[in-house]
Order: sequence, then C-alpha cells, then structure tokens
Amino acid sequence: MGSHLSNISDNNPFVRRSRLMSDIETNESNRETNDESMSDSDPDPDLNTILRYLIRRGHIRFVRSSSSDNDEDDDSDTTDDSGYVYRSASSRRHNIPALNVPNPDTSVIDGSDLKLILKAQTGLSADKPLPPIPKLFRNREIGVNVCGDRVASHAFGLSDRCRLSDTILPNKKLTVDQYHSKAFCGFYSKSGELFLTACQDTNIRIYDTRYDKFKIFKNVWARDVGWSVLDTDFSPNGTHFIYSSWSECIHICNIYGDTETHEALSLSPDDRRFCIFSLRFSQDGSEILGGANDECLYVYNREHKSRVLKIRCHEDDVNSVAFADSSSQILFSAGDDGLCKVWDRRTLNESDPKPVGVLSGHVDGITYIDSKGDGRHLITNSKDQTIKLWDMRCFSPQIGFEATRRAVAKQNWDYRWQAIPRKLLANRKKIDGDTSLMTYMGHSVLQTLIRCHFSPEWSTGQRYIYTGCSSGKVVIYDVLTGKIVKTLSGHKGCVRDVSFHPYDMTLMSSSWDGTIIKWYYADDNDSETDTDSEFSLSTGLRRSKRLAEKRRRTQQ
Repeated sequence: MGSHLSNISDNNPFVRRSRLMSDIETNESNRETNDESMSDSDPDPDLNTILRYLIRRGHIRFVRSSSSDNDEDDDSDTTDDSGYVYRSASSRRHNIPALNVPNPDTSVIDGSDLKLILKAQTGLSADKPLPPIPKLFRNREIGVNVCGDRVASHAFGLSDRCRLSDTILPNKKLTVDQYHSKAFCGFYSKSGELFLTACQDTNIRIYDTRYDKFKIFKNVWARDVGWSVLDTDFSPNGTHFIYSSWSECIHICNIYGDTETHEALSLSPDDRRFCIFSLRFSQDGSEILGGANDECLYVYNREHKSRVLKIRCHEDDVNSVAFADSSSQILFSAGDDGLCKVWDRRTLNESDPKPVGVLSGHVDGITYIDSKGDGRHLITNSKDQTIKLWDMRCFSPQIGFEATRRAVAKQNWDYRWQAIPRKLLANRKKIDGDTSLMTYMGHSVLQTLIRCHFSPEWSTGQRYIYTGCSSGKVVIYDVLTGKIVKTLSGHKGCVRDVSFHPYDMTLMSSSWDGTIIKWYYADDNDSETDTDSEFSLSTGLRRSKRLAEKRRRTQQ
C-alpha cells in the first residue's frame, strides 16, 4: 500500500509535494473504486490529477456550497451540478441530514402473513402487559409464561424471551479495541464464541468472546490485499474462514491448530481489475458463493478446487450475495443496478442464466442482502437510503424492472464522496412495480457498502432490523412498524458492519474510525456500570467494584 497522505507531516512544503507526487505515481491499481488508475508515466501530475487521487483515497470530498454567508456547516443539498466545495474527510459525519420518517407506510405488511407469524412468535399478540421481572421468574417456576398461559416447561419459551428482550435492547457502549486503520468487517460466529474483524491494515483478528471476555485468539495477516479486505465468512463447522479483496483469489484460513494453513482459491476471472465484494459459504461448506465487480456471480467448489460456475447476473457491480436458507439451493444477488435477483442453484447454467424472479423497488444501487433464513423473506440495504423487506413469493412485474432501471440511470451522484441529493430524499413515493412489504428510512448509506441484518431468532424472534450508518450510528428498526426503536451513537466515523450476538443481547459495531464497540444493556440508574476507560480485554466487563475485587482474589 502507498504511504497515507495523513502521515505527511514535514513542515517543508517541497518535501510534502515530493512525497505526494511519489505517492500518486506508485498508487496501487486495486482500490474500492471504479475510477481508472492514474498513469505512472506522468512525471508531474497536474492539480486535477492530484484532486482525483485525493477524492479516491477519501482525504477530501465534494459537498454543496451554502448560499449563506456564515461559515457554519450546511447539511443541505441541491440538484444543480455546480457549486461544489472541497471539505476534509473528518467533517463527513456533520453533513448527513436527518432521515427519520415518523409514520412509515405499513399498509402492505399489515396484510401479510409475516405480521401474524411475528406477532405469534414474539408474544406481541398478547393483550396483557409484561409483568415485572421478579414476577416473571416466579411465574416461570410455577409453569406460567409471560402471556399467563400454563406451560409444561419451567424454561422461558421464544415468546417469553422476545418480550423480555424488548426491555433490554442495548443502550450502553464499551470500546473493546481500537485500530489505526478503518474496520471493514466485524461479525460473530454462529455459536457466538468467536468474533472476527477485518481491517484496512490487512489484519484479520479473531477474538474469543466466551465468559464475558473479549481477547485476541488469532491474528492472520491477509495476503494479496488491494485497498482492504472487503468481506469475510466463517465456514459452517466453524473451523475455517474466508476473505476477499481486490484480487482474483478468495483466501481460506484455518482457525484452530498450531500450524496456519493459508490457501488461495483462484476464480480465474477475465478482467485484470477484479474484486469479490461479497462471499458466502454454502451450508455444507462445499461451495463458496461470490459477487464481483465484473457483473458476475461466481461459485467455487472446494472439492474440485476450481470455479464451477460464472454467470453474468447484473448490469453493474454485484455488491452482495446470500443464500435463502440452509438448503443453499436458492441464491440472492444484488448490485449497483438496483435489482435483487433470485436464482435456483439446481437450474443455473452459464450458457443461459435465468433468474427465478426479480425484486425491484429501489431507485439506486443495493449495498447488502440479509436473508431471514426461512426461505421466503429478505432485506436489502440501498444507496437510496432505505432498507426494503421482501417476500420472494411476490416477484416484481416487468414494469417494476423497467422502473428501477430508469430510476437508477437518472442517479448522477457518487455515494462514496458526495452528499445525499435532496431530490433523492424528497421523492419517497414507491415506483411502479415495487413489491416490497416494507420500507425503512432513518439511516444513511454513504462512503461504503453498509450492512444490515435481521436480529437473532433465539433472543428476539427476528422482530428487529439493525444497520450501520455513515453518521457513526447503529440504527434498530421494528420490522412491523418501520419505526426506529433504538439509535446507538458512539462512533466518529462510518459504521460499515454490525453484528448481534446469536444468544446474548449484545451487539457489535465496526467503524471506519477504527473502533470496535460492544453495545449492551444497563439500567440508566445503575451506579455500578463501568465506563469504557475501565474495560480490560483480559478480564472483560466489570459490573461493580465488589465483583472486580472478588475476581482478583479468585485469580490469586
């Protein structure tokens, strides 16, 4: 990687300019942009070349200039292509407007069977208010659930846990690690015992999260990295992980064992500039699904040790891929063409690839897909600043496909460095053929491919949708109402990835400010709750001085 411009601190302006010229001329060809690489043959780049380089690296960006005479930041945006001003990257988070919609349209989801299922599973159909916590535990011992019904088991059921989780959504933060580079990925393993992060410093760190601790378990130096590691995934059996970058290979590494195995899995692409933006293991671990910048979907077979499928599935970058359920037969793909496509692995062929159906409704590129895991429902995050909930049984008609194509073609802004256009925020009507069940608004998608997820089934019944935000926040939505139920503020940079623990009510966020934050619940009046400064990676979160002292005596 070339030296970062932020490290140029010499007082001599000639030294600074010399280093800048050197940095530009030696800049790597692989980066998370689609701009053309600058020529190495130019001995003295002009101002325009320098500015293009700085914009690509994220050191400066364009924002609309304010018509007022004061020097205060203006969060407004216009549709005029003139009037840009340069602003440093450090001020990005101050240029994001409020996007919350107080009364989301629930007319479609109100008539869906998903609402009935969620209300039954999560105990929302119960008319009785939630009893006090002590009474809940007493009722559990005598065999009464939170709805007041007699049950045979003396354990909380799903509806019990879901109604309890409503009262203990994360509200406090704990910074568990701080990097010197941007954090791109961060997610729990299926068991919740491991947490993996991928950082722009090419380090992939795996933490042991058992026993309320958070300590480094393994550190892997990623290979053949261009720009950054962009996506990662655990194998289904939890013994390996994979990662991708601007490279023709996916890399796979072991998690356990004294000897590190680090293997490159070549996808043999046709393009020299190639990147897998998203990748996923199949349920049995035999295949790896990937979406790339060449508009194609790839399938790599680990047993054959080769690529077994490549299909051109979109008209622009494929930003996200996912499996519909544990069968791994139904696939989802989405990209910068604004479309989400559904594929059947059993009928896919390279000569005539045809999707089972198309989901259209977004008016800009899609950054991420998350499947509910039931083989029916999924969510998509988009550069149009919305998340949409879909039922894959309700595909969009041809009119929806064409409407999305027209809407995306009209977008003339770059979400990586420009402010959100006012016209994009002003026009919130559904386009023709939009078959989504629900649209969620209130977060911002800028700078990078921000992720969104359903909340865990075990603890919340997947009642919530949560997402990162370019303003440095984590936003949690209610699936059925579309309203924001919790906003977690604590980062100073874009939150690219978020991950709920599969069984505990804790949530992790990974940010471009280099911090990894653990969010947990604590009563606002709890004087025993410690702050970030009292956190130790070796001992975990200390609930009180008394418990900390008890732990110290035990360790002695």
